[in-house]
Amino acid sequence: MTRYEPAIDLDAIDAIDMHVHIEVDGHGHASLPDDLADAASTYFATDGPRPDLDSIATYYRERRMAAVVFTVDAETQLGHAPLSSAEIAEGAVRNSDVLVPFGSVDPRRADAVDRARRLIEDSGVRGFKFHPTVQGFDPSEERYYSLYAAIQDAGAVALFHTGQTGIGAGMRGGRGFRLALSNPMLLDGVAADFPDLQIVMAHPSVPWQEEALSVATHKHNTWIDLSGWSPKYFPDSLVRAANSYLKRRVLFGSDFPLLTPDRWRRDVETTALKSEIMPGILKDNAARLLGIGR
Repeated sequence: MTRYEPAIDLDAIDAIDMHVHIEVDGHGHASLPDDLADAASTYFATDGPRPDLDSIATYYRERRMAAVVFTVDAETQLGHAPLSSAEIAEGAVRNSDVLVPFGSVDPRRADAVDRARRLIEDSGVRGFKFHPTVQGFDPSEERYYSLYAAIQDAGAVALFHTGQTGIGAGMRGGRGFRLALSNPMLLDGVAADFPDLQIVMAHPSVPWQEEALSVATHKHNTWIDLSGWSPKYFPDSLVRAANSYLKRRVLFGSDFPLLTPDRWRRDVETTALKSEIMPGILKDNAARLLGIGR
């Protein structure tokens, strides 16, 4: 197995999308059970294709963008085998000019720490994606601290879904998922106890936007990505923060394939985000976080 090393030429791209899902692998296996995938498509009003990793690389290369790619391992909660993070990393090796692989481990597994270390050491993943609501875990609980310690020791990034989710929306009982597990305030203690762990709070954290801004203001090892919502729906408080005191820790993200970078970049033109801070949001902040171009 070849270990991933980024080969991204920052001068050749104008954006880094921090939030891109790999939803199907080369074997035709999907990241979500069919009922959840169908409900998510309904929630996001899309029935578009679910491209494989190499197709995603081509898509971003054509747009002069790079992308952070990942899946979500929620096998304990869903009873559904996840996509292989090691295979995603292998695909990123083939496309190292535009892709950055993040891993995912089910934090409820007894061997989660070992799995994370193998993905770091053998595959070269640059971070990990967590979805507390879908994975069914409270990220503030100390039982997960050994996992965070391994990620921090490796200098990798921890990216957490925060806020509302379309996964399970409209299903009976929301498919049993608990939204409160994705309250960004649950990450405040993690950021305090792991001050060298770079934590990304993904998405406008509706209905907890003020909590996310509070954590990001107080804990400078936290970041916010702007994925999952069209920019025209961004809360005013988030736009004000991105324009000023958080401008160096706000990141472009789409949530592809459910929301495309094309739509995000078109819709952002309708917002009050200042043109002078957009290069940082679109590329420079992510490059600094990921250690690209140093």
